[in-house]
Amino acid sequence: MARRNRKTKIVATLGPASSTPAMVRQLYEAGVDVFRLNFSHGVHEDHEKRIKIIRDLEQAVGCPIGVFADMQGPKLRLGTFKDGSIELTKGMRLTLDSNPAPGTEQRVCLPHPEVMEALEEGSDVLLDDGKVHLHVIKKGRDFVETEVVAGKKLSDRKGVNLPNVILRANVITEKDRRDLEAAVNMGVDWIALSFVQRPEDVAEGRKLVAGRAKIIVKIEKPTAVTHLTQIVEMSDAIMVARGDLGVEIPAEKVPSVQKRIIHSCRQAGKPVIVATQMLESMISSPRPTRAEASDVATAIYDGTDAVMLSAETASGEYPLEAVSIMDRIAAETENDELYRKIMDAEHPDPDKTSPDAITAAASTVATTVSAAAIVNYTTSGSTALRTARERPSVPVLCLTESVQAARRLQLSYGVYPVHTKDVDNFNDMVDKAVRLALEHQIAKKGQRLVITAGVPFGTPGSTNILRVAWVE
Repeated sequence: MARRNRKTKIVATLGPASSTPAMVRQLYEAGVDVFRLNFSHGVHEDHEKRIKIIRDLEQAVGCPIGVFADMQGPKLRLGTFKDGSIELTKGMRLTLDSNPAPGTEQRVCLPHPEVMEALEEGSDVLLDDGKVHLHVIKKGRDFVETEVVAGKKLSDRKGVNLPNVILRANVITEKDRRDLEAAVNMGVDWIALSFVQRPEDVAEGRKLVAGRAKIIVKIEKPTAVTHLTQIVEMSDAIMVARGDLGVEIPAEKVPSVQKRIIHSCRQAGKPVIVATQMLESMISSPRPTRAEASDVATAIYDGTDAVMLSAETASGEYPLEAVSIMDRIAAETENDELYRKIMDAEHPDPDKTSPDAITAAASTVATTVSAAAIVNYTTSGSTALRTARERPSVPVLCLTESVQAARRLQLSYGVYPVHTKDVDNFNDMVDKAVRLALEHQIAKKGQRLVITAGVPFGTPGSTNILRVAWVE
């Protein structure tokens, strides 16, 4: 596969509109680097078929492709109404209780005991993505009485959000446990954990995954933002999941929180994805709004590793067009002189180790000698992650004998992973780097490469060599 004309990666969700081998290939060719499988929908057999399609495509194109499974998490929903819906007026009273009987204009079932336990007088309850706002004015043993602050209509099974309320219930549900086990057995590269609130939630997810995949933590609860530093440290990657997050925090705070999360991830050298409603109008329109194009560009100017499409590619009418325009926006943004100034303005301080010193120096050397690329030899992928943290101005050709590491690195900024056999000595290392840079159109004859590696070869985290080589 020829290299992309951008360093920011694109994640696309597969679904009913995008599950045939032909469509998956077209999406890949249009610019998708990593595919997302949403375990909130479909059955295991559906996801297994999609993974097989992706792996077959991987073999056909000769390039690793990343796949992650997104867990549903404890999605909270109301019960049903006798007539399917009710009309609301400001100031009216609505009781939320544990009675499973169909709801009326006076009451409706909230079938989540953990929510009843956590709510207190003064708590806010947001329904239907924030379109309905209730305020708790009285609490009983198995009910809460609320007052309608805003909203005109409420219908069956609408989602429930609880700003600033910490649920004592486990965020990893029984369904998640079944889905997670199935997903790692299918060979996904990443598991995404939903509705994480505390570092302990990440620890539990990591215990269940048991090293069989890497972990993406979705930041979609205000409490997760409060514990951001610890959660970033404990995760392998982060997703700025602006759907539920944008409901539970004021809209005016979402941009600054997004920037803060991206900054924290870059400092830690962890990949970060910006997701939700990026090109929402393209679910039914062949073109995005100007605001959506600006939103994608803003995430890229912020320094994100990846931008993500959800319903746009899973169930939308224009999945290919959505990927193509996102690809063009990313390329155009990265070509802006201001973008490079922003990326260069803030470099994380390297750890006081030889590998960090070498990888930080590689970015500077590549710019100074106008190199075509930085080449990393890596076993675990850690060297490439350190290099990506620098947001270098040139692509990072990552050579690894681990196909799992190569697939996971597709999520990282500027990294072009190649699965290849390891080398035995220094001369072989340089020769292979030059040959593969030419073969994958990363460099041309007469250009230079900045190569980093560790001796002894094959030892994770041992980067201790930097070499500038001519491509001949």
